[in-house]
Amino acid sequence: MKFIEALKLKSKLFLLFVMITVGLVILGLMGALETKAMKNRIDNLYFGTFIPVSELNTILYDYNAKMLPSVYKAKNDLIAPRELQADLFDALKEIEQNWYRYKNQYKSRQELPYVSYTTLELEKTNDYFYKVIAASKAGVDMRKLSISVLEEKIEHINDVIKKLLDYETNVARFERKQFLQNYHETIRNIGLILAGIIFAVLFVTYNVFRSIQKEHTKLEAATKKLHMLNRKLENASYTDSLTGLHNRRYFNFIYERELKRARREKQYVTFMMIDIDFFKQYNDTYGHIAGDHALQIVAKVIRSCFKRPSDFTFRLGGEEFGVLLIGTDEIGSARLAKELCKKVKEQGIEHRVSKAADVVTVSVGVVSCIADEMLSSDDLLKRADEMLYKAKEGGRNRYMITSEVYAQVKKTLSKTSIIEAA
Repeated sequence: MKFIEALKLKSKLFLLFVMITVGLVILGLMGALETKAMKNRIDNLYFGTFIPVSELNTILYDYNAKMLPSVYKAKNDLIAPRELQADLFDALKEIEQNWYRYKNQYKSRQELPYVSYTTLELEKTNDYFYKVIAASKAGVDMRKLSISVLEEKIEHINDVIKKLLDYETNVARFERKQFLQNYHETIRNIGLILAGIIFAVLFVTYNVFRSIQKEHTKLEAATKKLHMLNRKLENASYTDSLTGLHNRRYFNFIYERELKRARREKQYVTFMMIDIDFFKQYNDTYGHIAGDHALQIVAKVIRSCFKRPSDFTFRLGGEEFGVLLIGTDEIGSARLAKELCKKVKEQGIEHRVSKAADVVTVSVGVVSCIADEMLSSDDLLKRADEMLYKAKEGGRNRYMITSEVYAQVKKTLSKTSIIEAA
């Protein structure tokens, strides 16, 4: 009996699926046809009118806000001839490019004569400014330049382009009106089709509902459980959102695990503690947005230096970073620390208030040794922190590395070396 009921449920669900599929196909076909037509109208509205308006406004801006002030300054001997020539030449090239883009867009038959007329007027105006450039190169005194002629030409070209702008604006209004009419008609057609589909779906759903009511309760319980798991998953996020490195939470999780594995396999374990030099002063000088950018660049350099699967990189907090390496001996660790210091400095991030260099640099404290049963997680972190402190005492922009972890037992650190970053 249950088997027969299951078959009936499957049949009803299949029927519902077929109804929805057919309805969606019909709606999709209608929507595709209407959307394509609407797309053409929107293209004509935006790309046929709004972008040309933007280009024409840019041309007006170049004439009035770039070229005219430059000539005024030259007239009053406020800028050098070379600067005048460069300003006028750059503005002319930008005007010609914008006009070329505007002229090569779709134009109606009624619009073509005025576009041709505007082209001639632009060429005349631009020819005048090219002559000004040539005169400036020839050493002609710009103080003798006629301002009345200049202003007359600028005023004339403004009138010509503004009339074209008025035309484009009127076209935009007309197209918008047509667009809204077609839009409402499309919405009405889609609404009728959608209403029919909804009615058919509701009819089938009503008959199916009683059969799936029990399953609905189970589905709700599963949904709640899924939400709880999603929250746990969000809370277990191990990535620092700013830098993309692992965060402190992941460090706490992975550090003990990797240290135990290194002890078990008697491997080298290296921990680097990295600090950006005078980062507080950097934030105070350049602002926190620039500080975040500097953190991102340093994090990118750290990722580029430590790429092996057994290399773990972290942002421990603020400007402090950490690197955990498994299987890298003291020589290899020193080479990597040196490379890190060098690459960070090569980024050339300006840091005027740093006492270490005129760019952003880092100091690195490194401890590298073979893990044994005596090695504790605190010992490694403390020694790395001590090495970082000594690197800062030594002038920063450098690293200090040691293989002697138990400093509290052995007073003299015979294997400790300070190596300044190149």
